Amino acid sequence: ASDVYKSTPPEHVKFLLATTDPQKLPITVLSRCLQFSLKNMTPDKIVSYLETVLKSENVSYEETALWQLGRAAQGSMRDALSLTDQAIAYGQGEVFEHQVNAMLGTIDRGRVFKLAEILATGHVSELVSLLCAMAEHVPGYDEVLHAVMQLWHKVAVAQVGPRAVGNTEGDKTAIMQLSLL
Repeated sequence: ASDVYKSTPPEHVKFLLATTDPQKLPITVLSRCLQFSLKNMTPDKIVSYLETVLKSENVSYEETALWQLGRAAQGSMRDALSLTDQAIAYGQGEVFEHQVNAMLGTIDRGRVFKLAEILATGHVSELVSLLCAMAEHVPGYDEVLHAVMQLWHKVAVAQVGPRAVGNTEGDKTAIMQLSLL
């Protein structure tokens, strides 16, 4: 009976503590712990894993839709998988970009790239037509502006140092094309 009240657990017992705020743990506990700070996953790793899962489940998808989900997950694979489940249900067994955009309430990145291209070439009539088409979907214009500013930043980097442009969001080819305009 005295073995039940030992002050230390048996050697085979390991305790795992998971928290987003380790400062709330007593210092006596923290001093006896190994701490692992986990980092967010990049969208390209999330997309790669989602492709593997969807292929194994025989779910039809567009890669652009997976990039939307990967960005929306903000580095969390668990959130990416949850969003993918929702997208499959929303798309009735398929994961396509227009459905994911509607589900997430996000803007179509293809339109953002087209908007940037039109701005670069100065075709005002095309610009007005595109903005009218975008207005039909009632976008958050601050989101559109933010997306265009992020894109122009990437294009500027591509113009100065093309090797610095990565494909972590699946848009390297389009950015490189815009950098040549």
